[in-house]
Amino acid sequence: QLRLVESGGGLVRSGESLTLSCVTSGFDFDDYTIGWFREAPGKDQEGLSCLPIFTGQPNYADSVKGRFTISRDGAKNPVYLQMDNLKPEDTAVYYCAAALRRQYGYCLSFPYTHWGRGTQVTVSS
Repeated sequence: QLRLVESGGGLVRSGESLTLSCVTSGFDFDDYTIGWFREAPGKDQEGLSCLPIFTGQPNYADSVKGRFTISRDGAKNPVYLQMDNLKPEDTAVYYCAAALRRQYGYCLSFPYTHWGRGTQVTVSS
């Protein structure tokens, strides 16, 4: 069974940093992509960043490019999302998700079929 669990959310002040973790289990293969998404109240789900495990080449949404960094420590779990210079508008529930099979292109557009339960990030002004 494929499983993803997020952690690392919390309450921070504007300008501070936070690192989220996505721990996966059941992924006994490398042909998948991990993506980070967020949902804020009253807003559509937003794709933030993604990392195809088989290429290691990340993509970022323009809204977070330069502030957020996705990474993985070699072949080890978890996949991290480091978030710097956080703003109140970054307040949301953050999810990691997996898109299966080897796919190429802009990885935020891949079909993500397995999702974690999310972790809340709140940024105060």
